[in-house]
Amino acid sequence: MNRQVEPRKVVTKSAKSTKNSASDDNDEREIKQIIKRFKNGDNNAFSQLVARYRNQVGALAFKMVGDYDEAADITQNVFVKTSQNIWRYDENKRFYTWLYRITVNASIDYMRKHRRHRHEPLDNVRETVENHRDNPESNYRSSKLREYIEEATEKLNGKQKSAFVLRDIEGCQIGAVANIMEMPEATVRWYLHRARQKIKKDLLRRCPSLLIAIGIK
Repeated sequence: MNRQVEPRKVVTKSAKSTKNSASDDNDEREIKQIIKRFKNGDNNAFSQLVARYRNQVGALAFKMVGDYDEAADITQNVFVKTSQNIWRYDENKRFYTWLYRITVNASIDYMRKHRRHRHEPLDNVRETVENHRDNPESNYRSSKLREYIEEATEKLNGKQKSAFVLRDIEGCQIGAVANIMEMPEATVRWYLHRARQKIKKDLLRRCPSLLIAIGIK
């Protein structure tokens, strides 16, 4: 007699992706509840928003301006603007996209007001930390390359820099970058292409041997 065998349950990548998506949706619903409480006069609710997103906003601001103190000033400014403009937030869209857009714009505004076209090397704190880990030679090369990339990024214009930081450093998808920058995906790809071209040209000029040693051609 033939027995009917039940198919094995296999967890596929799509199932895992669906699980992550469901988790994101739950987080988004929770964020919207916090926003609703803040709009209804609960100031503690906004403190929750700040606690959730302070690190992300600070990290993005630092990647935009390359200075810890300036990133801290920008982060504070971002949350001031967020509290003042929360009424304009379209709850049909993801909150992080709206917040990232505020952060990018605040970073660009800060650079326009406070920068004097400086391109000096960045602080050596992170390089020093990396060099004290295992395999010092490899970490040194990597940290130097990051330093060169950060310096090259400083020479990009605002839109090129935003596209490069959001896509290649933050790892956002093109669609998300387009939402944050409020422009078509094709335009984002163009700014990203130009940014990569300029950075590659700068790296080839400044550190060709380093690129070869690390295995980047």
